[in-house]
Amino acid sequence: MAEFLLEALSEEIPARMQKRAAAEFSQIFTSELEKVGLAYETANYFVTPRRIAISIDGLPLQQATVVEERRGPRVDAPAPALDGFMRSNNISRDQIEERETKKGRFYFVEIETKGKLTKEVLPAIIETSLKKFAWPKSMRWGSNSFRWVRPLHSILAVFEAEVLHGELDLGHDKLVFTNMTRGHRCCGAENISVDNFADYQDKLKKARVIIDRKERKRLIQEEAQKLAAAKKLKLREDDALLEEASGLVEWPNILIGSIDNEFMEVPSEALVSAMRSHQKYFSLEASDGSLAPHFITVSNMPSDSTRDATIIAGNEKVLKARLSDARFFWDQDLKSKLDESVPALSKINFFDKLGSLGDKS
Repeated sequence: MAEFLLEALSEEIPARMQKRAAAEFSQIFTSELEKVGLAYETANYFVTPRRIAISIDGLPLQQATVVEERRGPRVDAPAPALDGFMRSNNISRDQIEERETKKGRFYFVEIETKGKLTKEVLPAIIETSLKKFAWPKSMRWGSNSFRWVRPLHSILAVFEAEVLHGELDLGHDKLVFTNMTRGHRCCGAENISVDNFADYQDKLKKARVIIDRKERKRLIQEEAQKLAAAKKLKLREDDALLEEASGLVEWPNILIGSIDNEFMEVPSEALVSAMRSHQKYFSLEASDGSLAPHFITVSNMPSDSTRDATIIAGNEKVLKARLSDARFFWDQDLKSKLDESVPALSKINFFDKLGSLGDKS
């Protein structure tokens, strides 16, 4: 039994698409394997912002030999009918046998088709799967007709530590299959050759890429909880944001920043919404459940004290500008009482011929 590894390396894949895309692409690929009679033991998929990968174990080295039984003309049929049957199946008279059936006596032949080598079958399956997969939103690039979520850079295809001979036709250009990938965009961009999945995972980790989405999620949550605990705070659980954050980074570096006290008078809902929706920050809580003047952000750069300080300062600056808007609108709302705004409802049409919102209230 053999191991197969496939990776499609591209520009940044939107975080919201990654998990589902990897699962669906894996399903398409394994379905294509089953169509050609290639059974396997396990199939696992992985996704990062720049790559989708599939690792399959337990593939045979060759397709199984298939024996197909074909029925020919009746035994008492004219001779030309038998001649035509032999020509169409490329067989001789001594390969045919007579059998009795409910409908009479017929000629039969067993056609044995020897299975192809798996390494000869896989390239076509790779190309078919890549072209069959449909992203929610896709694009073309250059003069190519092939569509993908973002421009593809390379296709890694390795079977039993050997590069598969094949290519993906993009419609104008072509991507030849290789055993090469790349690590982190900023600190591991050189080409990396791999022989199998274990080698692939290990070398990418050294190049600052964690390919397992679940591992990235675990690291983000655990490190965020540690940073919160160090300040005697609690991380506000947010599974959706955690899922999204793990799709924004290949090498998560968890950092903690501060919120200027001038913004803490703004309702916590407004602060959390601004931090979560626009900045992808995690909120922290004090022991009494109130919002703490700190936030957690996830960087895609390896930890470095000087760089981390710069990243935190930059995020704090951006957040201050973002929260200044929230603070402005909150202050504007406080300038008038709620009942003073009721007369303004008469200026807002509810529905034609049904009056205004003031009439409705």
